[in-house]
Amino acid sequence: MRAYEPKQRRKAVMTRSLRRVLLHTSAVAALAVSLISCTATDSDTNTLSVGFVVDPSWAQIPVAADAGLFADQGIEVNVINFSSGVEALQAVTAGQVDITTAADVPTSAALARTPSLRIVADGSRWEGSKIVTGRSSGIRTVDDLAGRTIGTPLGTSAAYYISNALETADVTAELVQVAPPAIVTAITQRNVDAVSIFQPYQAQSINALGPDAVELTGGAYSQHSLYLATEPTISAKSEAITKFFAAIRQAGVKLADNNSDAIGAVASATQLDADLIRTILSEFDFTVQLTPDLAEKLQQLATWAKSEGNIEPNVELPDYSGVLDTQFVG
Repeated sequence: MRAYEPKQRRKAVMTRSLRRVLLHTSAVAALAVSLISCTATDSDTNTLSVGFVVDPSWAQIPVAADAGLFADQGIEVNVINFSSGVEALQAVTAGQVDITTAADVPTSAALARTPSLRIVADGSRWEGSKIVTGRSSGIRTVDDLAGRTIGTPLGTSAAYYISNALETADVTAELVQVAPPAIVTAITQRNVDAVSIFQPYQAQSINALGPDAVELTGGAYSQHSLYLATEPTISAKSEAITKFFAAIRQAGVKLADNNSDAIGAVASATQLDADLIRTILSEFDFTVQLTPDLAEKLQQLATWAKSEGNIEPNVELPDYSGVLDTQFVG
């Protein structure tokens, strides 16, 4: 993956009210934490609370829960839904969940601020990112995005993808903060000229536009969908975490086999049509792993995040190889 190098001159991508957006995101995350306070980390070492970003990237979780794979391992897993990795990371950092899911971009920033946070697995890889627009916009290529507005949740993997695509094409566009649940409305109502968003919102946007949909690709980015926990939780619940990933691996086999019950479980969890889910899931590699090269990719993403103001200038980036805890997946 090509590093996104910050420039001394004015960036090719402009962002609107970024710091206000970050403050708003923090407030939303704090609200999410308060809402789940009743399900805070359980002292029972056979019970895990798991933050699930409602996204097919972590499809193993609803599959394992629906198929009874967690129970088969002798553990109780309480799944708590989040709309973004930023909120889920806030929860695990605050000790409100034992394990959380989050994509690589927000994870790279969170790791710079939270020394006790560890990546315990790379649950899936996805290379299906697209820029979605309407034919009526007149946009047919990435070059046509010059001077246009692009809706995306700032600070996320989707924002990195579009930034990387624009940088690669040497195109100047304006990134506008749009929360994931508002993406479909933003593009169908033409509040923005295009959107960059992760699944399932990407598929929903394409479906909502119907014949008018235009899908563009650019740059170089493969999303890593991660599982994280803090050192104290890992120490206290290592046996349960090991069993959790045994169930997650079994769920991944069902997904690889295109199992109809597995498809149904993901469709129910994401509230998407089963046929659409079947298409989306085919884009993912659900092999659970944790390889050394992830550290370099996180370093690249954190460098970008710092250039965008998502990581404070005085924060020193960590040695990302030191935050990979391979004891559970190897």
